[in-house]
Amino acid sequence: MKNKLDSRDICLLEKQAAFTAIYKNMSAGRSDYCRFIAACGSEQEITMRVKMIVAYDGTNYKGWQVQPNGITIEEVLNKNLSNLLGEQIVVSGASRTDSGVHSLGNIAVFDTNTRMPADKIAFALNQRLPEDIVVQGSCEVEDGWHPRYQNSRKTYEYRILNRTFRMPTRRLDTYFYHYPLDVEKMKKAASYLEGEHDFKSFCAIGAQVKTTVRTIYACDVEKEGDIITIRVTGNGFLYNMVRIIAGTLVQVGGGAIEPEAVKEILAKKDRSAAGPTAPAHGLTMMGIEFENVE
Repeated sequence: MKNKLDSRDICLLEKQAAFTAIYKNMSAGRSDYCRFIAACGSEQEITMRVKMIVAYDGTNYKGWQVQPNGITIEEVLNKNLSNLLGEQIVVSGASRTDSGVHSLGNIAVFDTNTRMPADKIAFALNQRLPEDIVVQGSCEVEDGWHPRYQNSRKTYEYRILNRTFRMPTRRLDTYFYHYPLDVEKMKKAASYLEGEHDFKSFCAIGAQVKTTVRTIYACDVEKEGDIITIRVTGNGFLYNMVRIIAGTLVQVGGGAIEPEAVKEILAKKDRSAAGPTAPAHGLTMMGIEFENVE
């Protein structure tokens, strides 16, 4: 008996759970539902695991993961891949981004029996997807490879539109903040976040994780024109972590707290010590770098 699930087991469980949620949501008849679950069973032969790089504008979606209260990125990919390949497909993502969050390079994998070359799937799938979701590439990876269980570096950017008046063309991908922000102070505060720390103060209350210790390799703040960009690269992130970092750095830039206060916030390990959670639409997942991926 296996002591723990391998990545193929995890994909299969996610596959069954996701389609169960979808079909229950659609009030499928019992006989149809049972036939569907049987079709998702572990007996089906798996011939290829495919990795995709997925970019999307998260404005119109309730996040990545399939859920009953609205359409999600994962649901759209599942539906269109299933129609394209003629089999029930469920993708498993590296990062389960929240409602309204964008991505230039989230990673997803799925198992398929198709004879279509893996690198051609991106081209075919993009013909079916809505214009706010575009696959940037697809390729075959070794059986058992899963993006969540690899050594990797994730990079997020949080963008703030810092000017007197709103700019309508940037309303969907930047957080508008009209009070002046001191970027130099924000840079200094951001530097205290680099390295390995317990980021409990920067984690949403109620998040279920084994540890709140994470490593931030770089946390930079730059301003170009009216746009302030907070760019964070780390080995992993807690729930709402980057948005709480952004909210805290805005407080620093606005003069509510001094840059050195970030060290105290980390030490307190208390969510109430940090700043507010910045709005989701200012956040974009830029990409993930993996070690030893062919």
